[in-house]
Amino acid sequence: MDKFISVAIDGPAGAGKSTIARRVARELGYLYVDTGAIYRTVGYHMSLMGIGPKDRDGIERCIDDVNIQIDYQDDGIQHMILNGQDVTELIRTPEMSKMASGVAAQSCVRDYLLDMQRSLARTHNVVMDGRDIGTVVLPQATVKVFLTASAEVRADRRFKELTAKGEQVKYEDVYVDIVKRDEQDMNRKIAPLKCADDAEVLDCSQLSIDQVVAEMKAIIRKKASSHE
Repeated sequence: MDKFISVAIDGPAGAGKSTIARRVARELGYLYVDTGAIYRTVGYHMSLMGIGPKDRDGIERCIDDVNIQIDYQDDGIQHMILNGQDVTELIRTPEMSKMASGVAAQSCVRDYLLDMQRSLARTHNVVMDGRDIGTVVLPQATVKVFLTASAEVRADRRFKELTAKGEQVKYEDVYVDIVKRDEQDMNRKIAPLKCADDAEVLDCSQLSIDQVVAEMKAIIRKKASSHE
């Protein structure tokens, strides 16, 4: 069996994957890999180049100019370094969320980043979250969890997150964006969002963060013990 434990957490936008995955990884002593941040970083580079998320030719032309490094610092945050610049905060905007979803639908981007993600799982115990981790990136992951919640709950959480940052947004607009993002992610031709056949489904609509973390750790410990 593989030497390292890999935990794949998939689910729709706003389900809390990053928050939960980061905390679970910290408490278990695993490496946290936020794949969404990686795609946001690619999207940020393309936006700097004036290239839209559906401009396949432009993305293919510029993808080799993207130099991404992941830096894990004392603050516990996965810092994204793009061509030598820390863009961790710059990629956390609704615009970059849409860019990430768009560029992730391009096969050249996914091919470019796939080995980076898999190499981390080959050399560390990892908790990796995204849209297609258990189905495409790590199909042999030790543990697979599909974390979900209703669109209303996810929109409310995202709305509160954005307003807490001082952004002027309306709940209705956030809800519409969530629904559109779901449709785009589930229906894209390349690696669509879906629950792996062997994944545990965890609906967190009515659960607190502490409860979700506890459930997640229980699932991981059960699967990891049978892996030994």
